[in-house]
Amino acid sequence: MRIRSLLSTVLFLMGCNEHKVDTKAEGERLMELSREWSRSAATDSIEKTLSYWADDAIVMSPGQPPIKGKKAIREMVEGTSKIPGFKISWEPLSVAVAKSGDIAYMIEQNQITVNDSLGIPHSEFNKGVTIWRKETDGSWKNIVDMWNSAPSREK
Repeated sequence: MRIRSLLSTVLFLMGCNEHKVDTKAEGERLMELSREWSRSAATDSIEKTLSYWADDAIVMSPGQPPIKGKKAIREMVEGTSKIPGFKISWEPLSVAVAKSGDIAYMIEQNQITVNDSLGIPHSEFNKGVTIWRKETDGSWKNIVDMWNSAPSREK
């Protein structure tokens, strides 16, 4: 009888300690983090731009093989910085955070601009999905970054 009472008390206390995640607040935090990352990508700070990806992240861009891991992603970012007129920016459109609060995804749109052979800038508009993981230190890191072409825009 005593053991049953003790067990009931322990189970009750464990239930009281269940951590509720404010998924709305985490989502707002991620939307702002994505905007911050986009602003960073518009600068020459490769280190800052890389800091948003997890060490085991994967980038999947149109027509290219997957780029796996921070070292390969660094090479990609350094390579794009050498493309004449290269610019990238994006805007998150929506976010969904898991009830557990440790993983989320965003639907985003981006714009990539490069100069053609005459030096005239041309932009490409894309839609994408990013997947984020909450790290043990509480920070969010991008683990999957994937996009493809959006339907043509009217001019």
